[in-house]
Amino acid sequence: MTEQHPERDGSHVSRRDLLQAVGAIGGASVLGSVGGNVVSAQNVAENTATEKRVIQKRRIHQSLMGWCFNPMPTIELAQHAADLGFEAIEGIDSKFYPDVQKLGLKISLVSSHGFQQGPLDPANHDFCMEKITAAIELAAKVGSQRVITFTGMRKDGISDAAAEENCVKLWKELIPLAEKHRIFLCLEHLNTRDDSHPMKGHPGYFGDDVERCIRLIQKVDSPWMKLLFDIYHVQIMHGDIIRRIRKYHPWIGHYHTAGNPGRCEIDEKQEIQYPPILNAILETGYDGYVAQEFIPTWQDPIAALRHAAGVCDI
Repeated sequence: MTEQHPERDGSHVSRRDLLQAVGAIGGASVLGSVGGNVVSAQNVAENTATEKRVIQKRRIHQSLMGWCFNPMPTIELAQHAADLGFEAIEGIDSKFYPDVQKLGLKISLVSSHGFQQGPLDPANHDFCMEKITAAIELAAKVGSQRVITFTGMRKDGISDAAAEENCVKLWKELIPLAEKHRIFLCLEHLNTRDDSHPMKGHPGYFGDDVERCIRLIQKVDSPWMKLLFDIYHVQIMHGDIIRRIRKYHPWIGHYHTAGNPGRCEIDEKQEIQYPPILNAILETGYDGYVAQEFIPTWQDPIAALRHAAGVCDI
């Protein structure tokens, strides 16, 4: 590609300057300045809009959570993901599975019953049984190895001990089917602190303590029951992310990313430093997916996705 050299008037920053400022896109999340201009991850990503395949190393197997990019059409989003080098996608309507698979993307996680109606309440057991069973069978059909599950929201009159017992009872009933199809049932930990947006936090969710989630998984006592370790949610509720990854990695079956606060891009404006976290994940021997689940705030959401892909391609 021919490098352009526009006249510099003291306020313009060239594409070359931007790339030199960070070494390459995704090479660092805390950037700096060039010629007195603040250089952000957004500046770099938007100035490299013609660069397509960002993910090259693939030591981290990256996936994308589709709902975060609504209202962008699913197939358009999937095409961008495939062009950038993503391996998989999740959080989309299953009717789109055949089309996204034609683009070369796998389905990294299949949805089931949602976080509102969970097995902590016995009244939800038939509903959860039906939804999780269908999700396991769908996952087996489309070649996915993971199905998500949740505890559900707290309910008056159900103690913590009873809620734990109810959850474990349902999952134990489902685990033989998961084992038969070699599907991991992944329990997601969510934060209950952020009440600013219905998808940034979930006040009232029972599984907001990652240690409780691990305890529930251990009680199910199957290698096919795992934790969905959402880095954003764990940061809000607990912090100490790397120590927890190292401690709980035998029970972790999937990861999600996002910046905190705000469930935003994983750029220099938020508090989580992703490269050391990703290296810690690799050190555990994990070879599953890490899915980008941030809600874009940049003017160009695909530039935001491009930047995240670069940060995680360590």
